[in-house]
Amino acid sequence: MELLGNDFLAGMLAIVLLDLVLAGDNAIVIAMAARALPKPLRKRAVFWGSFGAIAVRALLTTVVVYLLELPGLMLAGGLLLLPIAWKLLQQHADSQQEVGAATSFWAALRTILVADALMGMDNVLAIAGASRGHLPLVALGLLISVPLVVWGSTLILKLIERFPVIVYIGAGAIAWTAGHMLASDGLISDWFDARAGAAYALQTALVIAICGGSWLLQRYGRRTASH
Repeated sequence: MELLGNDFLAGMLAIVLLDLVLAGDNAIVIAMAARALPKPLRKRAVFWGSFGAIAVRALLTTVVVYLLELPGLMLAGGLLLLPIAWKLLQQHADSQQEVGAATSFWAALRTILVADALMGMDNVLAIAGASRGHLPLVALGLLISVPLVVWGSTLILKLIERFPVIVYIGAGAIAWTAGHMLASDGLISDWFDARAGAAYALQTALVIAICGGSWLLQRYGRRTASH
């Protein structure tokens, strides 16, 4: 993947999109953990929590990138991403995280780092798949997206509420990444390589199944509720 080439830029945009859509809950956790602190300490907790989140996320993603090179793990990762995409569409409107407010700077920082590490595995898996093993791309994507998520969380959540299509685009990107991971796994990649367009067909089918299936389910639920 050539630095600043079309594939690199497309991959970086995909990583930023995935992180923005997936990390809304993480931003809420950060805000809730720091909400009881005095304003100066609150800003420090958010800043250093964001810095720590970048470091933790980068470390986890690097480990996952190397692990996904093992046969079968790319296949498993792709399968794990599909329910993440589905859950994102089903629960984005009413997702709530119950996190107690910390009463000291270090307690808030610890809460932020632990919560981000535990809740960020969906982001890590999606980013590792979208990066196609390109670690500089992972680093750039995280450096851009994590501060955007933390400092722009209110704006992001308002945009998602006003334009729900953003969530569908994000879920579609996750499903597309899952399809790429499935088709690229060493256990079955030869089958896809021997059939031109098979990988794209799989990716397209997964996007339609996840986004279209969720839209139809929600429409049916609204129709049932109105009767």
